Amino acid sequence: MDSPYLRIVADIRRRIAAGELRPGDPVPSARRICRDWGVAIATATKVHAALRREGLTRAVPGVGTVVVGPAVSPPPARRPAVAGGGSAAAYRPRGSGREPGAEINRERIVLTAIDIADAEGMGEVSMRRIAAELRAATMSLYRHVSGKEELILHMVDAALGERDAAPVTGERRSRLAYVGRSIWRVFRRHPWLAGAMSLTRPQLVPNALSIADEVLGALAGTGLNPEEQLYVHLTLFSFVRGLATALEAESEAQRETGLDNEEWMRTQEPRLDELVPAGSALRPLIQSDIDFDLDRLFEFGLNRLLDGLQV
Repeated sequence: MDSPYLRIVADIRRRIAAGELRPGDPVPSARRICRDWGVAIATATKVHAALRREGLTRAVPGVGTVVVGPAVSPPPARRPAVAGGGSAAAYRPRGSGREPGAEINRERIVLTAIDIADAEGMGEVSMRRIAAELRAATMSLYRHVSGKEELILHMVDAALGERDAAPVTGERRSRLAYVGRSIWRVFRRHPWLAGAMSLTRPQLVPNALSIADEVLGALAGTGLNPEEQLYVHLTLFSFVRGLATALEAESEAQRETGLDNEEWMRTQEPRLDELVPAGSALRPLIQSDIDFDLDRLFEFGLNRLLDGLQV
């Protein structure tokens, strides 16, 4: 076993088998693997990927990569009912209801899919994986959901159902800002969601249509014709969704490397210093301590967009 990453995987696997790392315990981060084993970040990334493929670990939002087991279930979370599912408020602990023999229904399938996508990305969502989480036969899921395309529709609707509705009265700019921020919060909570939604072939689900309804309602009385009102809605939604498409890639990068974006940028400083000449307009930027934060970038962009719309 000459490959460094295979030796590290074997060592961590042994520690899990021996009980040194118990279910719910964090495994060494990519940075710690680099430091303790003296390997490159690419090697550490392969270690984490191999452990996940073997089913030994999984990524938990806000926690990191942990040993698989019942102790990793996060605290209870509020979830809305899925499209066509009746009540708009459904409560359950994440990961609950997976006991053998528990009733399988569409809502449990959709919420389980959302749990997986939140923790590990949409790429990990499959009917087989959902069935494994629910301890059910894969084919039994198709009695409730026809396939992944329909599943994604329900996932999108359920996630957007967590959004707080905008007020129907008040100053127009404030109402539009409320809509934009409410969408951003949901995208923040579900990093996979922006990539799952389409601008040119929009998902026709109730909670997506309600966003358009709120924007058009805020534009009533402006004198804009229907086409212009629609373009305002699409421009606002496109801005929020466009920025939010960075969220899943950043979540995946953090899971793989153990570095947040600020820590990663620090590793790039020597390369930037080498690439940017002394007289470049970029030079003051790389010498300044600028906080590159997506929430701040969102607020900056949203306000500039609303400034333009107001004019």
